[in-house]
Amino acid sequence: MKKTAITFSVLAAMASSQAMAMDQITAVHAFPPSLIYTQSFLEFVDKVNERGEGVVQINVRGGPEVIGLSEQPDAVRNGVVDMAYTAASFYAGTVPERDAMVASNTNAIYARENGGIDLLNEIHQQKMGTYYLGWFDSGVSYNLYTIDEPTVDAEGNLSISGLRLRSNPVYDAFFQDYLGAQPISLPTTDVYAALERSVVNATGWTQIGLKDLNWDRFLNYRVDPAFFSTDMGVIVNLNKWNQLSEETQQILQEVAIEHERESAEKLEERSLEQQAQLEADGMQVITLEGEASQRYADAARDATWERMRRQMERHPMGLEHYDTLIEKFNDL
Repeated sequence: MKKTAITFSVLAAMASSQAMAMDQITAVHAFPPSLIYTQSFLEFVDKVNERGEGVVQINVRGGPEVIGLSEQPDAVRNGVVDMAYTAASFYAGTVPERDAMVASNTNAIYARENGGIDLLNEIHQQKMGTYYLGWFDSGVSYNLYTIDEPTVDAEGNLSISGLRLRSNPVYDAFFQDYLGAQPISLPTTDVYAALERSVVNATGWTQIGLKDLNWDRFLNYRVDPAFFSTDMGVIVNLNKWNQLSEETQQILQEVAIEHERESAEKLEERSLEQQAQLEADGMQVITLEGEASQRYADAARDATWERMRRQMERHPMGLEHYDTLIEKFNDL
């Protein structure tokens, strides 16, 4: 009996030692679990935990109900949580270079292969004290969606007359500088109620996830052409990253690069499927034509690049990487 007790004690000590040696990472995500983007991140977490069994464990604490959507980047920066899956637009004031993703006409596969994401990671480390692990769910474009039929002026340009336009930081430069709108800033979690109560009657959103959010109950029109690219990614507190074992860092980076490719390819197909489903359910498409269409698409890109340039000029690093970022995040 005494020998058995000692054996159990030794085994328990060994198990405890292994658990202590395993890297533990706390994480949050920007959106509710029902949204396809969050599901993509949770797939990444599962891949890491499976491949890193006994080495690293990501423990997801939750989403915006745990730490507010706009507060998550600073929570990572300050070490309140180790990791966040979030839109880079939510920390644009700290890393204005993130607009390279917003204005991109390609995806993470392209930007990873040509060194663009590595450069963005260096900038995150220098300016924010975070490690930019990966650009997930990239290449998905945005559209403007409305409750009421939008109108165009005599030159074919979209008219904002009568639009109560919901916005957030990702859209602001385009909506304000080109469309001339005075949008109402609302987090994603508040938009359903705002549409239901007609506080807003138009919003930008990606070509995926409208049904997940149930906004399609109110939005009846989509304006083409599409614009922008999603800027969802994973940031890790830099001190935490440096404390991780080399094996853990390797697993995280390998799985992140794999997920960049897999999620970009998967969501490209899903975007076509979901747009077709919305149209089948009755959503009507208003397409800007000819030069008006080109002006609209160009303005979305140019307004975002100009915002990036202005904000970069305010930082000590200045415009050091401006041209390089545009080159590496666009298939010109």
